[in-house]
Amino acid sequence: MKNTGFANRLFNTANFLALLLLTLSIVLPFVHMFAISISNPVPVGLFKVMLLPQGINWEAYMAVFRDNQIVLAYWNSIRYTLLGTFLVLMIGCLTAYPLSINRFRARRPLSVLFTFTMFFSGGLIPSFMLIKNIGLLDTMWAITLPAAFSFWNIIILRTNFQAMPQELYESAFIDGANDWQILLRIVIPLSKAILATIALFASVGLWNAYFGPLMYLTSPDMQPLTIILRRILVANEVLSQGALDQANTLEVDPVAGAGRMISVRMATIFVTIGPIVLIYPFVQRFFVQGVLVGSVKG
Repeated sequence: MKNTGFANRLFNTANFLALLLLTLSIVLPFVHMFAISISNPVPVGLFKVMLLPQGINWEAYMAVFRDNQIVLAYWNSIRYTLLGTFLVLMIGCLTAYPLSINRFRARRPLSVLFTFTMFFSGGLIPSFMLIKNIGLLDTMWAITLPAAFSFWNIIILRTNFQAMPQELYESAFIDGANDWQILLRIVIPLSKAILATIALFASVGLWNAYFGPLMYLTSPDMQPLTIILRRILVANEVLSQGALDQANTLEVDPVAGAGRMISVRMATIFVTIGPIVLIYPFVQRFFVQGVLVGSVKG
């Protein structure tokens, strides 16, 4: 018994230390970046900033938000993320439910057909031509619709639906409920954890989307936050490089210019990830349960 107790304590201690190291490896880089983003340019340029800021300077964030399009870009990213996440959940539930019902005879052929889309795609140019020919170019649907159908999410939802007791479906049918009522009143309420997890993954992907908006959106008023921040970052690098050249010409210390450029880079990272970090605590309680639900049937 003593050996067993010691082994358990040793195992728990090892787990705690491993999780602590993992947590520090995730948190400390963000603390370091935030300290750089609010520090004075000279210590940043000299690489003296570690976990604590050297002075307080919000100039980097002011440089990011100085662009008038940043608010519009934020709104574009928010509406793309909200609409895209809603479409992912809606299409996922509407597709996974019939595929989880044994009396639906076409579920196996459709599953094979959908699985094919996980490994093969039309390619970059055909996808662009398709979006252009159906009139979705430079619209919010060009970003949300291609991301709406994910068979991987459908597989997870289907497995979760199949794991539910069949007595629930039978009792609902006896009481006169149809498939729509069963889906909306029984299946979806019992699948909140897995739906919250899929919504989190989908929203993160849509919020950080860069290549799709770069291809399909040409109007400045339609561009999301990732495109605008990339433009601000490139412009800041050009201006900083010009400032460095001018500083060298005028025999002025160029360290502040280099530090300013690094601070703006770190500020852009925090501006981009801020909303996701704020949303995550509200869905965190569903996360572990949602990842495990549907992974085991029975």
